[in-house]
Amino acid sequence: MNITVGVLALQGAFREHLHLLQRASEYILKNRLNARLDTTFVFHEIRTAEKLSLCDALIIPGGESTTISLVAARSNLLEPLRDFVKLQRKPTWGTCAGLILLAESANRTKQGGQELIGGLDVRVNRNHFGRQVESFVAELDLPFLHGTSSGTDAAGSAFQGIFIRAPVVERILPHVEGEQKGEEQRQDTVIAPSRQAKGVEARRALSKDVEVLGLLPDRIKKAALKASSVDGEAESADIIAVRQGNVFGTSFHPELTGDIRIHVWWLRQLMQHAEELENSSLTDG
Repeated sequence: MNITVGVLALQGAFREHLHLLQRASEYILKNRLNARLDTTFVFHEIRTAEKLSLCDALIIPGGESTTISLVAARSNLLEPLRDFVKLQRKPTWGTCAGLILLAESANRTKQGGQELIGGLDVRVNRNHFGRQVESFVAELDLPFLHGTSSGTDAAGSAFQGIFIRAPVVERILPHVEGEQKGEEQRQDTVIAPSRQAKGVEARRALSKDVEVLGLLPDRIKKAALKASSVDGEAESADIIAVRQGNVFGTSFHPELTGDIRIHVWWLRQLMQHAEELENSSLTDG
């Protein structure tokens, strides 16, 4: 079973993702974590539609979302990316800027200043935590990692989340057929164009429900920013990780840590998806 993973390499931390993917794949294969004997991983930097077409899955890295969308449009890659994520519903993970691009709606955005790919029925608040000088690191409890270790990081231990001009999921939107027209009426908000899942496998991969996979409680955020504490009884939390079907997004930068657990978890999701595709093709055949 060969799984080809692309990392969009137009701008941002794509090399860091590739490094952790390589380490994560070696850990999976060495420890045979749900991996068949014939499992192999191939990783590519993606700058063209032709290279994208070779991929089974994609990572959109952290960086500058406006720059990434602009370069993608100028490289005739924006529409193929939308087809990859929304028409074909291939597994895709976006970190920080990648989460913004995968959102169906993004605020704090001037019309014409940001184009979205879409795929996640959420509204993101761009630069929610402020300027670059207000970046911080926070210890995150991510329940989806509780069964995942990396050899050096124990399963269930806190994950060091790096937040750099990070977005958060401000609202989970209802799933609609077509564009999120209600969001278009909001000031300084842009929406992704509509694409309908095409084919049996793509429709199987489509989910109407957005799962919240990670939260950043106010007390942890304020501690990381060295701000005043908040009343625990009145505590709120920001949504920092979501999944809808096989589209996954995180506000923070796992690629900037040495911790491979999220990359291990995601690659194992890809293996499961590949086996489901293989089994369904045998059944349909």
